[in-house]
Amino acid sequence: MPGQRTTDRQVNKYKELRRKLTQEVAAAKVGISLRTARRIEQRCSLPSQRPVRQWRTRADPLESVWCSEIVPLLQRAPGLTAVTLLEELQRRYPARFGPNVLRTLQRRVRTWRALEGEEREVFFAQAHEPGRLGLSDFTDAAELEVTLDGNQFAHRLYQFALAYCGWRHVEVILGGESWVALSGGLQNALWSLGGVPQQHRTDSLSAAFNNLAEREELTRRYDELSEQYGMRATRNNPGASHENGSIEARQGTVKHALNQALLLRGSRDFAKLGDYRSFVAEVATRLNARVIKALTIERACLQPLPRRRTSDYEEVDARVTKFALIAVKSTTYSVPSRLVGHRLKIRLYEDRIEGYLGEHCVLEAPRLRRTTVNPHPRHVDFRHLLPALKRKPGALVRWRLRDAFFPRSEYAQTWQQMLERLPEQRAAKLMVGLLEIAAADGCEVQLAHELAALLKRDELPDLEALSARFRPRTAQLPTVSVLLPALAAYDALVEAA
Repeated sequence: MPGQRTTDRQVNKYKELRRKLTQEVAAAKVGISLRTARRIEQRCSLPSQRPVRQWRTRADPLESVWCSEIVPLLQRAPGLTAVTLLEELQRRYPARFGPNVLRTLQRRVRTWRALEGEEREVFFAQAHEPGRLGLSDFTDAAELEVTLDGNQFAHRLYQFALAYCGWRHVEVILGGESWVALSGGLQNALWSLGGVPQQHRTDSLSAAFNNLAEREELTRRYDELSEQYGMRATRNNPGASHENGSIEARQGTVKHALNQALLLRGSRDFAKLGDYRSFVAEVATRLNARVIKALTIERACLQPLPRRRTSDYEEVDARVTKFALIAVKSTTYSVPSRLVGHRLKIRLYEDRIEGYLGEHCVLEAPRLRRTTVNPHPRHVDFRHLLPALKRKPGALVRWRLRDAFFPRSEYAQTWQQMLERLPEQRAAKLMVGLLEIAAADGCEVQLAHELAALLKRDELPDLEALSARFRPRTAQLPTVSVLLPALAAYDALVEAA
């Protein structure tokens, strides 16, 4: 066939078939042309036995400039391409070198680099032993284009993998490459695996800290975590991702598997974050089903887990201001007013924060993260500040955190409606009363639905009617009469027995 060399095997097979078949049929069976078949029958030698042509069939178009101009350019700048060299020759010698010289120039440059060029990087394939190496890495999942309740969901994926068998653990990470994400993801992976490898490798973790002090603190905690689990901690050099190649390649495969699963699902939108987390875990389980045999071998070589997990959170101190607020990682959280003036120990988890006063947990809230759109997010629980606002309802009118104070959008819309129709003080008292009903009776969602219905009818809420409707019903206990039998009846039973 054109462009393909005839092999010794094809020649021998053709001669074997030619004894039984015609020339055309035998040539077709071994995949050669009829013209090649005729040449085979005319020659006695095999293709490997023929001398290699050492002479030129046409004049060298680069003979006059190769040694004098092209080679010096390559010696000075080995990175020059054949296209650039041809353009330079055309600039120096107009109308002498046409585009038909490019292929010849490319072959000559390639041969020169092989004989006299720089040494090239060589990759060495590694033979991994079972139970020796586990790897962690983060990857941006923006290309998956996942949405939560119709909104674009910016997130990363954390992946832990065993180098020998390829078993992996994948988690959704809401923030960046933080210590909390690494610690939580790694420990979840090890406890799900049921054992610990001898060595754990990560990248340089350059995205996990902002300054030298933070870097030293992260390194210390990472070393303590590795010591707790009996692993030897290693890192690849900055910018040398191929040193972590066993996990870098798997980042592409897991995103490809997730993308294929999303295509089968028919939608990239999820109602809740928990649904998406379950989806990712299911895809990882399918991938792990392919390595069950190798995993059985490696599990026998893993080290045992420690008795308990170590901390998978970051601790920071925060002082409660006179506004009953704390600032944590550029995020504002409200706390109960009785904590004003106290200093809390805040534990930052991947998806939540906890505040401790001594050994007592006094605060639990979802963790918020700053974004380009919202660089200073706020989480204000109306239950924390409602007792103080009941004493000063007028403060609601021009309160800076008023919009974040409302638990749902229906309350904010109702507030705007009341401001348009009622005096400010009366509107503030009415809104505080509505929030008191929602907090005291535990009917925040139901009351929001009722307010939405009133907004559709363009009616103001009736505080007394709503209070009576959502007031908890008084439990009515039935009257139970207990009749005690006479003791003489027991005597009669004993005599009968």
